[in-house]
Amino acid sequence: MKILVVCQYYYPEPFRISDICEELVKAGHEVFVVTGVPNYPEGKIYREYKHRKNRDEVINGVKVHRCFTIGRKNNFFFRFLNYYSYSISASLYASKIREHFDVVFVNQLSPVMMAKPAIAYKKKHKTKMILYCFDLWPESLTLGGIKKGGLLYRAFHKISSKIYHSADKILISSNSFSKYFEKEFGITDTLYVPQYAEELFDTHKCHKIANDTVDLMFAGNVGAAQSVETIVYAASKTKDIPNLYWHIVGDGSELEHIKQLSNSLELKNIIFHGRKPIGEMPRYYSLADAMLVTMKKSDILSTTLPGKVQTYMAAGKPVLGAIDGETADTIKKSGCGMCCAAEDPDALAEMVREYIKQRSSNRFAENAFNYYTKTFSKQSALRKIFDLLETENEDL
Repeated sequence: MKILVVCQYYYPEPFRISDICEELVKAGHEVFVVTGVPNYPEGKIYREYKHRKNRDEVINGVKVHRCFTIGRKNNFFFRFLNYYSYSISASLYASKIREHFDVVFVNQLSPVMMAKPAIAYKKKHKTKMILYCFDLWPESLTLGGIKKGGLLYRAFHKISSKIYHSADKILISSNSFSKYFEKEFGITDTLYVPQYAEELFDTHKCHKIANDTVDLMFAGNVGAAQSVETIVYAASKTKDIPNLYWHIVGDGSELEHIKQLSNSLELKNIIFHGRKPIGEMPRYYSLADAMLVTMKKSDILSTTLPGKVQTYMAAGKPVLGAIDGETADTIKKSGCGMCCAAEDPDALAEMVREYIKQRSSNRFAENAFNYYTKTFSKQSALRKIFDLLETENEDL
């Protein structure tokens, strides 16, 4: 089967769509990806892709074409240019593709407009389109300060509705998304396909050798939505705990602000490691007793289940969350760790004190791995995606 994949982000940017595409190739399918020029999360075009370099590549058997994209530079104006530069350039490119593909697969993060190139191809070739949704639009705009119900919000609601209704099938990465699609767009036919962890995150590679320190780690994008300042304030409230260290592994729009906040609080118990290639991440996981997940207090964010949670669980790591909604429910249901309300550093600090009393037990780690294997396994998620791709192709 020949599959056209549309997503603004692709390797070397840190998204699972790269792994999905490579697994499709291993299964004998031909995959062609229309993506943007890498600039996430720092907002700067990666050095090896500047000046139109590497616009066409073959990465582990996946054919990749990169369309013109303006770096997001981590401010509203350039993020707007980033979103639309890819959407417009990739739509023009997709509308000129003569080659026939059996199905189009959209990996939809933010912005929702990244799906427009798929719609352009679908209209021309009458091909089925599957959309895998990770960020709900236009609701995600409220995280950037856009007022719900305002003129801009209403405009993007119409755009989002048109895009979502163009899909022949919508996959959702969080169970809670189904209610949003039904309420906002009258779409009831969705399929839950949770995110999974890449295979390199196994319990042996990520296991910590016991020592005299307690190490807590946040890994991933350091943006406004992640509320990493909650971790910094919690670290300031636990300065009295000897040999406790808070680690931040990642980069993003809020990293410099978080570093400045840490410096202003004169913290010696928080360590910033920067962004690391995914291949190195198991080594960093092996430094941690437990992993951290935090989010802003938000109705929309409470419906999401960040992919880092599955990765933490696959690695057999206890999960400590300052987060609401679906993620909090998952932590409690699985018994993989402890949780408190989002944006509550006092509660996070107290929870860490309680965790330290219990950390000699393997209960959280065992529950995390067992729940991941039962509920979020890579094999199960890929089987759902593969079966749907094949079914939509047969229905043509």
